[in-house]
This record gives sequence, C-alpha cells and structure tokens, in this order.
Amino acid sequence: MQEFTHDTFISPFTWRYGSQRMRQIFSEKNKRLLLRRIWIALARAEQQAGLVSQQQVAELEAHRDDIDIERASEIEKEIKHDLMAEIRTYAEQCPSAGAIIHLGATSMDILDNMDALRLKDALRLIIDEAKDLLEALTEKMEEYKDTACMAFTHLQPAEITTAGYRFSQSAQDLIDDISDLETVLENIRGKGMKGAVGTGASYGELVKDTPVSSIQLEEMVMNELGLKAFDAATQIYTRKQDLRIIQALSSLCCTMYKFSADFRFLQSPPLGEWSEPFGSKQVGSSAMPFKRNPINCEKVDSLTRFVSSLYMTAWQNGATTFLERTLDDSANRRIMLPEAFLATEESLLTLTKVVKGMSIHMTAIERQMKAYGIFSASERLLMELGKRGADRQVMHEVIREESLKAWQDVQSGRENSLRENLTGDKRILAYLSAQEIDSLLDASDYTGDAALRTQLVIEKARLVLNRP
Repeated sequence: MQEFTHDTFISPFTWRYGSQRMRQIFSEKNKRLLLRRIWIALARAEQQAGLVSQQQVAELEAHRDDIDIERASEIEKEIKHDLMAEIRTYAEQCPSAGAIIHLGATSMDILDNMDALRLKDALRLIIDEAKDLLEALTEKMEEYKDTACMAFTHLQPAEITTAGYRFSQSAQDLIDDISDLETVLENIRGKGMKGAVGTGASYGELVKDTPVSSIQLEEMVMNELGLKAFDAATQIYTRKQDLRIIQALSSLCCTMYKFSADFRFLQSPPLGEWSEPFGSKQVGSSAMPFKRNPINCEKVDSLTRFVSSLYMTAWQNGATTFLERTLDDSANRRIMLPEAFLATEESLLTLTKVVKGMSIHMTAIERQMKAYGIFSASERLLMELGKRGADRQVMHEVIREESLKAWQDVQSGRENSLRENLTGDKRILAYLSAQEIDSLLDASDYTGDAALRTQLVIEKARLVLNRP
C-alpha cells in the first residue's frame, strides 16, 4: 500500500483546506463503507426475491466495516479494476456470501449511488456552514444597520448608506444561495439499479420467475439507502446532476468572492473602515514588518475563483458522456467533486471567522463622511430648493459649480469648502436660510430606507436560521 507523507506530493486539500469532516466524507474509507452498504442493500432485496439466503446477508453485514484498502490495492494492481478489487476483497472476508456480492449489478450501479449518498452528506455540511456565515452577517446587520457611512459607485464616493445595509447585500444573496443548495439537496438522485446501459435487463433476467420485478427490486434497494432514483439512466446517472451541484456551489462562492473583495477595498488604508482580525504574533509580510494584509479575504477570493472554474468541467462532463457512457468524466470527477466542496467549505469557514472577528473603525468612517458626505447631501438640498419653487436646472448648475471647486480643495488636501460656499451663495439664500442650508447638508441621516431594508433582510435571515 502506498503511503502519503510530506516527502511526496499531496493535495493542499488533504491537510490545509477544509474540515476533517468534509475530508472524511470524500475519504477512501468512507467510499468503501458506502459501497458495502449498497451491496448489502442489494443482497437484502435479492433475498426478498429468493435469490440470496439470510445467512449470506448476515455474513455481509458482519464484515461491512472490515475495510482493507491495502488488500484491495494489491488486487487492483493485478486486475486493473478498482471496484472489482473491492468486491474481491469483500468476498475474501465472506466465504459464504462472496459469490453473490454485486449480483446483477454493473459498476456504476454501485459507484453512482455511492456518489449520490456522499454528495448529499457534503451538501448538508455546506448548508449548515453557510447558515453559520449567515448568522454572523445577521449579527453585524443588527449592530450596524443605523451606522451611516459613505457608499461608492465606480469606486468613487457616491451617497450615504449604512454599514448594516452593506452587510445586507451579501446576506440577501446568501439566503438565496442556501435556498438553491437546499433545492439541489432535495433533488439529488442515484442511478438506481439499472444495469450496464440503464435498461435493467440483467436484473430482469435475475428475478424472472420470482415474485419481485426488476423495478420493485430497485425500489427496495433505494428505499433502504434513503435515496431516490432517476426514472431513466444510461450506465450512469445524468451528469447534469453534477452540473447543478457545481452551479449551486459556484453561486455561493460568487457571494463570498464579492463580499471578500469589497472587504479588501475597505481594509485598504486610504479607506480603512474595516479590518480582518489580526493576531498579536501574526506576521503580515516577510519584508515589510508593518503590513497587515487582508490574507483571509484574499484566500477566499482565490479559492472561490477556483470553484467557479470547475463549472465548465462539469458542463463538459454532462455533454461528453456520449451515448450510454464514456469515461470522459471519470478521472476528473475524482478531483472535481471533492475539491469543489473542500474549497467552498474552506471559504465558508474562513469568511465566518473574518466576519465574527472583524473590526469596524468609526474614526475612518467619520473621516470619509467628513470629506465626501456633504457632496451626497447636496442632492437633498437640491430637492428642497425644488420644493421651495427654485428652478431645478439652475440650482443643479449652482451646486455643480460649487461642488467642483470643493472637490479640488479635497484633492489638494484642504478642508472641504462646499458647506461654506453653499450657505453663503445668494442664489440659494433667496429660497433658504443659511441655517436651513446647513441642516440639509448634514449627511449623517441621509440614508433613506437603508435601516428599514436591512431589517427586512434580518427578518428573512432569522426565518432561514429558525431564530425568533
């Protein structure tokens, strides 16, 4: 048996990324345990048809956990067929039942149902972890829904939003992602027991002259596995199922990428409004001791881009398993499916820690508001001037001219002069007092329905989380 150590290549997903639970789901041991579970379910159904004895089923049950990867690897080296190697290993352990293991089945009857079972387990874990992230975002929404801050369009200061409303955008997308993942989970199906090209001919021949039909045999197996079967299949279940799974994971990763990328902008010192948690002994750079890089969000963006790249592989698998089966999908699925889940999971776990431990720096938020908030509030001034009977086009030009002058001041490092300019402009004073102008230019409460809309998202998140 080959041993994998740090003296040879091992995938970062083997030890660096993802949880032990997710790695266990996609482990060789779990795979082989699931294979045996399916063989036992098949034997039990065939017992109902009178083809297998109770003693044989009991023997299979007695050895269901006796996985021997070393022995199976020895056999595979000789016969060049991994599933047959596992069958022979199991058969050596079961002198009475060995002859009936895999009776009537083709390899993909067992392997595709096994994949469906572990994909369901992996999706359940991802959904639970996505809800942990949603809970962390919900706590931030609740805490900061009224905290005014500058919003940016085209990466330029725009109007005023709230920090909580900014969190709500990602939370809203995440709620939809969770719903999509739950739908995909609910609809995962196995191939069923349909034989070499999906017609069930081998099973039909096997159960001929028994009280059980081939379709009833399949139903008994799948009911024991707790798995629905596709009505129609070839040698495999349609690889469109894998595509739907990767699509749902990729969509979740899109949500995480967007949030993490925005976080990186907000941690940049010129803004400096947010920052990742940073350990007291954490090193930011080997060359620059002062650095505090957003390494966690960068990791999330790196891994989520990787998951997005797998969509095309899944698409090609769905399209290129020509006629009833080719092996165009076989090798890449061994890589694609586990790594898609592990990369998504690592991103979820990392981002949840970031959100829970992040800092929001009010001094930086107030600095941005002082420099740019008044430009946003000038819109409110324009609205009030229109209500007072001023010519909207004329006043728009007045405010535009004064804003450009003030913008030059800010870019030159001087104090923003817009308040002084507008409160002293005679054309505006004809409609409003200086005190009224000054009050309208206070941007701190110019946040529209941001807090209310944040609350709407909070309430939807609570429903998803089953929290009052």
